[in-house]
Amino acid sequence: MDETERDAVSRRQMVGGVGVGMAMAAAGPAFAQQQGQAAANSPATEPAIEDPRSKYPKPPFNKQTQPWPGLARNMDPKPDHGETSYRGSGRLAGRKALITGGDSGMGRAAAIAYAREGADVAINYFPTEEPDAQDVIQLIKAAGRTGFPIPGDLRNEAFCQQLVNDAVQKLGGLDIVVCNAGRQQSKPSILDISTEDFDATMKTNIYAPFWIIKAALPHLKPGSCIIGTTSEQAYDPSPDLYDYAQTKAATMNYVKSLAKQLGPKGIRVNGVAPGPIWTPLQVSGGAPEQKYETFGKTTALGRPGQPAELASIYVQLAADDASFATGNIYGSGGGQGQP
Repeated sequence: MDETERDAVSRRQMVGGVGVGMAMAAAGPAFAQQQGQAAANSPATEPAIEDPRSKYPKPPFNKQTQPWPGLARNMDPKPDHGETSYRGSGRLAGRKALITGGDSGMGRAAAIAYAREGADVAINYFPTEEPDAQDVIQLIKAAGRTGFPIPGDLRNEAFCQQLVNDAVQKLGGLDIVVCNAGRQQSKPSILDISTEDFDATMKTNIYAPFWIIKAALPHLKPGSCIIGTTSEQAYDPSPDLYDYAQTKAATMNYVKSLAKQLGPKGIRVNGVAPGPIWTPLQVSGGAPEQKYETFGKTTALGRPGQPAELASIYVQLAADDASFATGNIYGSGGGQGQP
């Protein structure tokens, strides 16, 4: 190669180098972001994980009782609904949800998660649960979303119909219905269950979803979803929950039946089956005192679950990327129960 050729090659290399530099400068933030993501995903980065056995309190718990239906704020220890831990990513942006039993337990966890994922939320609860409900509404508003409290007794058909109408009016529509509210009262024998008790459990757990879903269906467009809360009791019933357990088996069945009925309309129906979860349901008559002192001890993790640990399940079942999930029951039982 003579001197003229060497000079030409040098000039080409110089221009090429400048071009690469200009391209990298133009890429700027995007390139830096990719590099940062690569670093975050590198094996040298320690993953942020926790031991599920010690993540939350274990029994024995302090003796405590509350009148039905109970308040989460008065429990010891207080349940975790994701108040400080749940982080949203816009998965439910613009969605409109109605959640029964939204003041505490899984309903509260779902309400917080839905709001932080971008949804507006109406919650129903029994009137005496107003203090817990107001806490939830404040958390929804703090997430920058619209929250509406709609107190009332789900054992009344007319109220269930009005509940849906109010939610649709206040939210400007409806595309997520979570039938979560439940009544659970422990009785050692069928002989201890009065007809009034049996009727109250059936109306809360079975009639109310029937009335609510019927009222909601005319408002649900393709892409909407219905989520029911069933239980490990549907699969492995406790002897002291004769009436409650059969309502949860019925919930599992209505989820599967409705999924087949509403699938052709583009509406998905699924259920969540918790194991022992630390909620006011337990300390307000849902379990005998000697049982909830050791509540959750029989799980593989040696503790009860917290409502916050189910929030992401309710989000996933409502999200568009779960569009093929219908007629399914999603368990979270700490190693016991099914599915």
